[in-house]
Amino acid sequence: MEVKRDILWRVYLSFLGIVVISLVILGRAVYIQQAQGAYWRSKSDSLHQKYIELAAERGTIYSEDGSMLSTSVPYFDIYIDFGAEGLREKGGARFKKLVDSLSVSLAGLFLDRPSSYYSKLLREGWRKKDRYFSLKKNLSFDQYQRMRDFPLVNLGRNKSGFIVEVKSKRLNPFGLLANRTIGLARKNAQNVGLERTYDSLLKGESGSKLVRYIAGGVAMPVEGYQIDPENGKDIITTLDVNIQDIAENALMKMMIENECEHGTCIVMEVATGKIKAVANLGKGTGKNYWEDLNYAIRASEPGSTFKLATMLSLLEDKHCKLTDLVNLEGGTWKVNGRTVYDSEDHGYVVTVKEAFEHSSNVGMAKLAMNGYAKNPSQFVAHLKKLHFNEPSGVGLVGETYPVIKSPASKTWSATSLPWMAFGYEVLVSPLQTLMLYNAVANGGRMMKPYLVSAIQNNSLTVKENKPEVVEESVCSAETLEQLKACLEGVMLEGTGKALQNPYYKIAGKTGTALVANGRHGYADHIYQSSFAGYFPADHPQYSCIVVIKNKPYASKFYGAAVAGPVFKEIADKLYASYVNTTGATGKINMNKDSSNYYYAASTHDVREIMQAMQLQYKDSAGQNEWSSIYASDQQTVVSTKTVGRQAVPNLKGMGLKDALYLLEKMNVRVVPVGKGRVVRQSVDPGSPLPKASMTVWLE
Repeated sequence: MEVKRDILWRVYLSFLGIVVISLVILGRAVYIQQAQGAYWRSKSDSLHQKYIELAAERGTIYSEDGSMLSTSVPYFDIYIDFGAEGLREKGGARFKKLVDSLSVSLAGLFLDRPSSYYSKLLREGWRKKDRYFSLKKNLSFDQYQRMRDFPLVNLGRNKSGFIVEVKSKRLNPFGLLANRTIGLARKNAQNVGLERTYDSLLKGESGSKLVRYIAGGVAMPVEGYQIDPENGKDIITTLDVNIQDIAENALMKMMIENECEHGTCIVMEVATGKIKAVANLGKGTGKNYWEDLNYAIRASEPGSTFKLATMLSLLEDKHCKLTDLVNLEGGTWKVNGRTVYDSEDHGYVVTVKEAFEHSSNVGMAKLAMNGYAKNPSQFVAHLKKLHFNEPSGVGLVGETYPVIKSPASKTWSATSLPWMAFGYEVLVSPLQTLMLYNAVANGGRMMKPYLVSAIQNNSLTVKENKPEVVEESVCSAETLEQLKACLEGVMLEGTGKALQNPYYKIAGKTGTALVANGRHGYADHIYQSSFAGYFPADHPQYSCIVVIKNKPYASKFYGAAVAGPVFKEIADKLYASYVNTTGATGKINMNKDSSNYYYAASTHDVREIMQAMQLQYKDSAGQNEWSSIYASDQQTVVSTKTVGRQAVPNLKGMGLKDALYLLEKMNVRVVPVGKGRVVRQSVDPGSPLPKASMTVWLE
């Protein structure tokens, strides 16, 4: 009995302990739920909710005429909240009624799956009550606009459950055009150009929104907890799309023809310093070229284009006159243990002007030594006044610092002065060299080059850049006139003679510099060809520089043969399109004559229009696909317009739609300018199809 009582006592005690522990647990649970419930629920939310950043819409970069050079294009991700009250009310009658018609619309929009697939997909999401069902991602704006009119979607978010998230992608509508100057704006990539320089303005201010993470790690927005971002500001550049296209096409043509390593071309407006075009091309894989680096702002030995600075110094300090004589020693001259060579034998005794016109290294070196051997700092002072010792100030991140030696420099030697006289032992960028030539064209006034004319916020200008003078006068009026005579003489009697034309005068200077190739030194015979100048010489409107690095042992490498033709093509096209005989800039406006018209279109369309308008016309087009319409003897004539497939067609008179159809079938990218019918094209009819792009002007 004693044993039985002992066992029962232990059982009762254990039971009582279990009851007490259970009551404690139950009481604790009630206490946590009632007294501390709000606290622990907030802890739970903090683990499943958080604020995420909302990126602002990046500002757009425009050309001076309003063309978009870099912009953010919206893309849309579509989700569905199948738990939305409006979607599930009345047992989901609205969803069940419209799901099939919605599926048909989705299949017709995306053309990737049959409607049965979308119907099954939507019903499965409905069955699972998915609160953040991913339907489609990366929809274009056009697709999104069409989807908004679909059954169920058009009822709004509350009744349809459709959730739209907007994101953006950065695009350069003109592709390669000024790509390096405009820059990149990509994730996980280093920005360059204007995109990098003005990044703080373009990117705007980010916003934020509260999201709740649900099953599968999907983030669902929490209503009412969102701070909208402030969009970035827009950048208005000084670039002209048409001039840029002309410059890039001309540069690309020579790069391909001569298999060059890399090249750059800059076009500047003389009076203002506005940069109208910057083309940079580097050799990629095979024979492809792309804008890999901004060579326009990278310092290198300029070669003979630098001789203009030497001549300015000598004339300004009265160390010589253009009519003075200098002995060229047959093209070789030894000075302080080194030999100066001319590219060819220019004879012996010539005038100073002739030595410049024929780009004699010996002549420039001798004149510099005669004038500055006892005081080289005087020569260096002129270079500093011309701002060769400091960056151009164009405002692009990545501009390399120039190198101008002085007698105090550690690398200064007995031959530094004569070598600097013809463009060696100095490092300056093509843009800095162009600033000097532009100053001569601008009556001695040196302008600060600039790429951004305005910054806008919601179409309102918040900052505007005006032309800025960095040096009121680089030299005296007397020296200036002599420099102009020298530059014009280069084109009339010197190394640029082959580039002159009978329609307008060019003033400029050729340059050919031997370039070192790393450890190989100068043994690979790599030359940098350049040409700098302005036009028209009597009323300068534009200045331009072309600098091209050739391949080793290139068959042609002189500045006049490589860089010169690029300059000439740009000058010819700009003169024809932008410069009139009075010296004013702007496109030439011709008076229209209603009795003298010319149109072109598909023969089928022409006949349809003529018949619909009941117009009388003489038809000689036959079965030809394309026709032209013009007046002859006061009668409208429709005749055959021949369009080839292997060469650039004559687009004159065509509408943009027809011009695009023709050229894009030939894999030619088109840059349209204006509205209406084609009046001009950048590549002449009958020319080989361009590998880059071509511009068509419409009015």
